[in-house]
Amino acid sequence: MNTDSTKAETIPMPSCDEAMAFVREHAGEVRFASGELLADHAAGTAAIVRALNVDQPTVLAAALFALTPYLHEPERILAQHFGAEVAHLVGDVRKLLRLGTVSLRATQTPIPETGRDAQAARRTQVEALRKMLLAFAQDIRVVLIRLASRLQSLRYYAAAKVAPAPTVARETLDIYAPLANRLGIWQLKWELEDLAFRFEEPDTYRRIARLLDEKRVEREAYVAQAISRLQQELAEAQIQADVSGRPKHIYSIWRKMRGKELDFAELYDVRAFRVIVPDIKDCYTVLGIVHNLWQPVPKEFDDYISRPKPNGYRSLHTVVIGDDGRAFEVQIRTQEMHHFAEYGVAAHWRYKEAGTRGYGGQFSASEKYDEKIAWLRQLLAWKDDISDSGSEAGTGIAQVASTGPWKQLREATLDDDHIYVLTPQARVIALPQGATPVDFAYHLHSDLGHRCRGARVEGAMVPLNTPLQNGQTVEIIAVKTGGPSRDWLNPHLGYLRSARARQKVRAWFNTIELQENIAAGRALVEKTLQREGRTSVNLEQLAARLGFKLPDDLFLAVGKEEFSLRQVEQALHDAPAPVVQPDTPAQFEKRSSGVSVAQGASTGVLVVGVDALLTQLARCCRPAPPDEICGFVTRGKGMSVHRSDCPTFIRMAERAPERVLQTTWSADVLSGQGQSVYPVDLALEANDRQGLLRDISEVFSREKINVTGVKTQTRRQAAFMQFTVEVSSATQIQRACTLLTEVAGVVRAMRKR
Repeated sequence: MNTDSTKAETIPMPSCDEAMAFVREHAGEVRFASGELLADHAAGTAAIVRALNVDQPTVLAAALFALTPYLHEPERILAQHFGAEVAHLVGDVRKLLRLGTVSLRATQTPIPETGRDAQAARRTQVEALRKMLLAFAQDIRVVLIRLASRLQSLRYYAAAKVAPAPTVARETLDIYAPLANRLGIWQLKWELEDLAFRFEEPDTYRRIARLLDEKRVEREAYVAQAISRLQQELAEAQIQADVSGRPKHIYSIWRKMRGKELDFAELYDVRAFRVIVPDIKDCYTVLGIVHNLWQPVPKEFDDYISRPKPNGYRSLHTVVIGDDGRAFEVQIRTQEMHHFAEYGVAAHWRYKEAGTRGYGGQFSASEKYDEKIAWLRQLLAWKDDISDSGSEAGTGIAQVASTGPWKQLREATLDDDHIYVLTPQARVIALPQGATPVDFAYHLHSDLGHRCRGARVEGAMVPLNTPLQNGQTVEIIAVKTGGPSRDWLNPHLGYLRSARARQKVRAWFNTIELQENIAAGRALVEKTLQREGRTSVNLEQLAARLGFKLPDDLFLAVGKEEFSLRQVEQALHDAPAPVVQPDTPAQFEKRSSGVSVAQGASTGVLVVGVDALLTQLARCCRPAPPDEICGFVTRGKGMSVHRSDCPTFIRMAERAPERVLQTTWSADVLSGQGQSVYPVDLALEANDRQGLLRDISEVFSREKINVTGVKTQTRRQAAFMQFTVEVSSATQIQRACTLLTEVAGVVRAMRKR
């Protein structure tokens, strides 16, 4: 038996003064890099946490966690002097501190996207970091200590008039203040925001502070006086009401000015308070009393009770002119409405964090995640209620801490359905609980998952079926080429937890099986054609005669033994044998008959040194005579013909030059005697107007050009169109583009490259 742990469990709970004496004894004059004394930071953090009505172990952990780097075997020593629970809390806080450096790197890591995509990607990263911090803390009290520690650091910077690193202020506004907001810890939330904003944008902060034209203490005193006056009137009217209020802080004022594009003079809720009453009838009675006490501003009255917001929010909002001539806002609602606004889908934190979208009534969040946040907020509020009532009865916090909300808070975590791990570049990745390095690789990219052969977690090699934990950094080791293992699909081996990753592995094997069946079927059909002496037969026509849309469909059915080769032989015997004659214009005309190459007509492409090779025109560049062309042998689909300057062809040729074949158009095609038509993409840009598409269609009709596909998009009165048309030569394309530019409103028309 471990005597130290036994002793730690039986010792009485020390006081905060004893913890501070322990800190001063071991820390002495040690200072942080910021210049703050460690002992002063410990005392300040403990005082902030104590103000939240927390239990004694949390206060002790808040005082002690900064000392651990200066202790030998800190967990054992702290457990010996202060108990195992305090030692465990301190250990978890230290983990969150290490994770803080990750969040700093992650919020500063460049994101490859640009513009709105970059902003959306950064918002996603910040949100994932917030969730990871909560998920990483196995006890919600650890998050409270971390928030208090950050607030104490900012208070020191403000008092010492020393600016912290820019990343500290940004991290506070992105990560810690929103967490305090979501948990309903308003005491910490507003001060974290104001102090961080003071350092991030000092000029804006000072300008708004000057505009307020009064000290915070004076504003708070005015609000308290107004509340007292209203409470007296409500008592005389025998209306039970809970009246609360506080002046709006500087960061919130700036957010609203920016979010609603308002000038400071247009803000009426710099000072505001809220009235909560039992029922709806009382809401309107209180509204009358408020308007009788102070002069209302007619245009600033909103009745969200009779006309709720789209998200279900209900309340009365009115703006009145105070005795000093300045406006302030009053919100009136029932307890049910207030509960819905604080914990329901209309929760205040969601539209506050959504910025301009939130002020416009738009926000998005996971309902399940919202429910858990609401539960934690209710638990924290319940804790405060019991602590207050316990103190009045003389029982104190220590007695109520062993039962009720504190017992749940000690065990409370967000219980997220996900874990949050990091790439080596500090990008946060959300994965299902129990996810492995293989799930991680497939989340990053399908190809990386296919080529995954090993993984490092926190720098150490681990098996690929190792479950990942919150906060771990994962690095994938991949080969240049390769595919997944069929063992990954075995649920008993535990390689994959994500349904998305399993689907990608199945899709890979399905594709491989499909290609193998097509290749096997092609070999059998070609062998049949050789045996029958019909190697020059048109495969598209043969497939159509047998009821298949494409030759590959025929090959697949044969490869899967779903279609008999005897039916292929019968179709060959029923078809008339081709008469071999020298190519003449009449013969070529008869063979192609003006059919599109997309429908099986001859492409008119000659391959140097190869006979009877299946060819198809590439869709990426859509070649047409007399474009310079090259051929590339594909796997299972014959030769793909590209324009010589096609970027896709150039990349493939660099990777596999041995599969490039020299090709050219036949003499008949180049001389204009061929009757096949070729699909080509034309791109148009025009000023959008009524009848534009009709006028463009008339040009194609006059030129007898068949249109097989149209894509249009309009942005800011400009129309961007893409037409897939069938032409016999590039000359016809040039003529069509010239005529199209003559259409009213068309800015440019060109062949798409």
